[in-house]
Amino acid sequence: MEKILRLLCVIITSMLLFYSHSLNVEGRHHISKKQKSKNVSNAPSPVDVRVNEPSPPSLSPSTSSPSNVVPSDPSYGGGPALNSDDNCIFNVTENGAIGDGSTDDTDAFVAAWKAACQVESAVVLAPADRTFMITSTIFSGPCKPGLEFRVNGVLMPPEGPDCWPKEDSNKQWLVFYRLDNMTFTGTGTIEGNGEKWWELPCKPHRGPNGSTLPGPCDSPTMIRFFMSSNLVVRGLRIQNSPMFHMKFDGCEGVLIDQLSISSPKLSPNTDGIHIENTKSVGIYNSVIANGDDCISIGPGSSNVEIEAVTCGPSHGISIGSLGVHHSQACVSNITVRNAIIRDSDNGVRIKTWQGGSGSVTGLSFDTIQMENVRNCIIIDQYYCMTKDCQNETSAVCVSDISYRNIKGTYDVRSPPIHFACSDTIACTNITMSEVELLPHEGEFVDDPFCWNAYGTQQTLTIPPISCLQDGMPQESVGEAVEYTCNT
Repeated sequence: MEKILRLLCVIITSMLLFYSHSLNVEGRHHISKKQKSKNVSNAPSPVDVRVNEPSPPSLSPSTSSPSNVVPSDPSYGGGPALNSDDNCIFNVTENGAIGDGSTDDTDAFVAAWKAACQVESAVVLAPADRTFMITSTIFSGPCKPGLEFRVNGVLMPPEGPDCWPKEDSNKQWLVFYRLDNMTFTGTGTIEGNGEKWWELPCKPHRGPNGSTLPGPCDSPTMIRFFMSSNLVVRGLRIQNSPMFHMKFDGCEGVLIDQLSISSPKLSPNTDGIHIENTKSVGIYNSVIANGDDCISIGPGSSNVEIEAVTCGPSHGISIGSLGVHHSQACVSNITVRNAIIRDSDNGVRIKTWQGGSGSVTGLSFDTIQMENVRNCIIIDQYYCMTKDCQNETSAVCVSDISYRNIKGTYDVRSPPIHFACSDTIACTNITMSEVELLPHEGEFVDDPFCWNAYGTQQTLTIPPISCLQDGMPQESVGEAVEYTCNT
């Protein structure tokens, strides 16, 4: 009997030790406590942000992709993932934001930003069902990687020039500066309150009898990313900007996906997305309607892919303007595919000033539907904002441009195809294939315009474009001129 009792004691002790060990193992898989938002006082002093800065930083060392690869299409999982963990959320309301649409919430946003900037994969949150008003602000880095600025409510600036603080820059509103691996996203709206800016008498055709008057005309770009890399902008509604809705300057590695950008057709200078001095950009699955260029690509830009974008009303998708004030401008490797352009003044356009230098090379416009568009396909090397521009010998070289599967309807007030190239430097290696454009209303315009343009028609073009010359330009009989676009 005593032996049996001893055996039972050993068995019970072993079971208790095993159970205790199991509890210890499970205890290692704990859930971290929620980190509270931190209050940070005083906004940082404004950074003097200038356009002419050093070259943008290269892609991060961990990125092994070659420099000519644009960010992946979102359907393949490109770009940083959106943060779903709520352990590092810095809610601006916990930092003092009111969100009633009239109180200045700038300090609360700056405080949340400064706290989140120090934490990896943190989120600055502007919650839904509130309207936050903040003044011109620069959100500076460097920050810990994976930072997300998430707007689920409404974010807006002061309403018009009279309400703009005198000490603030009236050239920009939200600036994201020197950041890497950052996401700007949300289900909310960025409202620009641009109406009173559009009515300034200095704006085009706002003066008496349709004139443009002199005077102060600076208006803020709504959202500017400057000297930053590996950026994602996704899901937001952006509307009624005083000037450009979104601008990328000196950046590398940009993914833009599922944006809605809108402003009235007659709102002046309200480009949807503007890119300059920026490399490796992907713009996908977005709808843009505005009063100027839907997407504009300025000097120093390369490796840009635009796909599944709907534009209009707008001024179309533009390369340029380039070469203003005798400057040098280089743009290369731009692809636009599976796009729709409707009710616009232009379709796909290249515009350069006389007297400039540099090059535009390696452009592909593929599978684009035009609906009631003036100047569906246009190269304009005589771009000028006044009547006193003179013809000059220097020009931006335009070469290796492909137009493929461009179909739809055009506004008969202008020929659907217009190639106006420099007198001294011809446009070369233009390829036309499956281009079919018919009048939206009215009579057929069968007279496209060409000047000093050379290329190949791989299929019959509608309307026929007999003015496009074969081969390369010749200085004299039997002597071809070398036209090389140097980048």
